[in-house]
Amino acid sequence: MLKGFRDFILRGNVIDLAVAVVIGAAFTAIVTAVVQGFINPLISALFNASDLSKALIVKIPTVSGGHSSLAFGTIIGAIINFLAVAAVVYFVMVMPMNHVKDRLQARKDAETPEGEPPAPTDVELLAEIRDLLREQNRPPQL
Repeated sequence: MLKGFRDFILRGNVIDLAVAVVIGAAFTAIVTAVVQGFINPLISALFNASDLSKALIVKIPTVSGGHSSLAFGTIIGAIINFLAVAAVVYFVMVMPMNHVKDRLQARKDAETPEGEPPAPTDVELLAEIRDLLREQNRPPQL
């Protein structure tokens, strides 16, 4: 039981996910500071509101005679926050890691001798396993 748990935790995807959550939380603080220090003052100047949650509010009448509010500014603020976090994650983490992967792959390709055939891909290996299993499970011919 513990071996299975250890294997699960040490899998690359789980560790990558944990790192992503921690980095995402750290970027949230940066994005919040950018929104409060840069975007909210711009919104204040454009829409005469102190922040996005108070901008672009549309009041609609309700059946009971009162009114309800649609806060489009809050939605726009959430979209801006998401795009800012996504941009930071992409340009600070994903793009450099892809560059490093490409360089490592190029180095690996350069070290592979010319006469040696390339290693089969995962898809090719899985297709080969599938074909072997299909042959093993085929009923005998009479």
